[in-house]
This record gives sequence, C-alpha cells and structure tokens, in this order.
Amino acid sequence: MYFTKRILQGFAPLLLAVQAANSTERNFVYSYEPEAMPAGAMEFEQWVTLRTQRSKAVGQENFNRWELREELEYGVTDNYTVSLYLNASAESFRDVGSGMDESKFSFNGVSIENRFMVLNPAEHAVGLALYLEPRFSGGDAEIEQRIILGQRHGHWKWALNLTHATEWSNHLHDTEGELEASFGLARTVGKRWSIGIEVRDHNELPGYRKWENTALFLGPVASYRQEKWWAALAVLPQIYGANFGGDPDGNSALELEGHERINARFIFGFNF
Repeated sequence: MYFTKRILQGFAPLLLAVQAANSTERNFVYSYEPEAMPAGAMEFEQWVTLRTQRSKAVGQENFNRWELREELEYGVTDNYTVSLYLNASAESFRDVGSGMDESKFSFNGVSIENRFMVLNPAEHAVGLALYLEPRFSGGDAEIEQRIILGQRHGHWKWALNLTHATEWSNHLHDTEGELEASFGLARTVGKRWSIGIEVRDHNELPGYRKWENTALFLGPVASYRQEKWWAALAVLPQIYGANFGGDPDGNSALELEGHERINARFIFGFNF
C-alpha cells in the first residue's frame, strides 16, 4: 500500500502536466491557440462581444452592438475539434438625421467550426492548426478560414492568427471580403491566472473590388481557470484606423464608419 502510494505521488506531477496540456481554457479571446480538445471531451462556451462608439459624422451616435454566441465544442479526435454555434446580435444607436433612437435584435444563424491541429506544439517548435467555419442564416451566409500558429515558452504563451472571410448578404446577392491578423502574448501568473496583450488588425473589402478600410486594436487580456471552468476578458481600443475611400467619419487617425472606438469580449466556458 505504501509502495503504491509512493508510485502515485511520483506520477502526480506528470498527470498534472498532461491535464494542463489537454486543458481547454483560453489565454486569448480574439486569437485561437493551436491545441485541439482531447478526443471525447465536451465543453460549452458563452461569448459576449461589445463593439461601441462610432462617429457622429456617419449618423450613428451612441452606437452599441452586442454580439452573443453560444458554442458547444466536442473533441472528435485528439487532433480534430468541431463546434456548433448559435449567433445573435443586438444593435442600438441614435440616428443623427432623424434624431430617433434605433435598435434591433437579430438572429445571425448557425455556424459549424472545424479546427484541425496539424502540428502539436508539445512536439514541434511551433504549433499549427487549420480552421474552417461556415455560417448560414436565411439570406445571409459566411465562410471563414484561419491559419493558427502558437507555442508556449515556460510561463509565456503566444498565438498568431491569419484570417480570411467571405460574407454574402441581401439574399446572397452582395459579397464582402474580410482580412484579419491577430496576435496574443500572455504570461501565467500563479496557478489560476494569465495576463497579457492582444493586437488585432481588421480590413473590409466590399465585393473584392476595393480595400475599403483598416482598423488596428490593441489592449489587455486576462484569463482565470478552475478545474471545470474558465473565463477570459479582453478590452481592445482602436489605436489606428483609415478609410481609403475618403474621410467619412471626420477622423483622420481612426476608422469609425465600419469599426468602433472600443471592442471588448468576454468568454466563459465549462467542461462536461
């Protein structure tokens, strides 16, 4: 009995390390990390994103857009994770032209996320995952692709995402392209916390005929984890933006027509 106990004690650090490697918590909220969920594991995540403050010059004073996503994630294999999303949004602003307050709630359809880990960061110098997420909502549809890179170095963790998306709206008659690059760097603090920064650059290409704008966001990110649940929050103010079709928002340093002054996102997840 004593010998068995000593063996278990000896394996305890290894078991904890494996558990940490298979953990599903996130260090970032805009940048995915390359690790996949272990086979057979299941998790629920609630996403809440706030996009707030556009320019009065574009007719949307006191602009707020809340985006809600419910995600059910499942590890099909140790390398392949699939997720089902329900997407909704609530938008409000004061119409400068009419002086009226406008608000609407929209169900934005269902998404299916597919994430395949090509290179496990525990076995390679850099982890690599490929991501594909189609979304369908009646007359609207979207397909998003990502290349996900990342690695852990001691207490430090980084992730880089390169993203392209095509969105079809107006009963699939109108097309818009989106290009995005995001990067996160975080450090573990104690057993439960990690803190860091995220930077995100987002660009819109209407009809793929012109590069309409760019917006760069930078801000802090923090995450907290327990054995069965975790939570992460990032607040990213826009630090630079440009509209290449002129200056419709009246701001030469920011892009406040298609983007907002502040983006914030909170994600809460728990394991089954």
